[in-house]
Amino acid sequence: MSHRPDTLALNMPIPSGDQLKAARTAAGLSQAQAAELLGYPLQTGSRGGLQSRTWQALESTSDERSMQGPVFAMFQLLTGQHPEFRLERKPPAGSAQDTASDGEEAISPE
Repeated sequence: MSHRPDTLALNMPIPSGDQLKAARTAAGLSQAQAAELLGYPLQTGSRGGLQSRTWQALESTSDERSMQGPVFAMFQLLTGQHPEFRLERKPPAGSAQDTASDGEEAISPE
């Protein structure tokens, strides 16, 4: 696979369940909130609250499922935890900032 010189290469390791849980709690999110952020399905739990069985399985040390590296990188970016990059909103199309920063990355190195 060729790599264009103007594209970013993100380190996207697959997190362990413990690493995922640590990232979620550092972001101050419940499992349901974290699942909703990434579009995982939510269900009503036995006590009436929302839960994500998918997220529970991803954090489990006994379940063999794990979060894909690119999904974890997006979670880190969305919660401001990525070790190298941060997300920035692009200026509106046609604005003075937009034309002045033409060609800049939407993901910026910290």
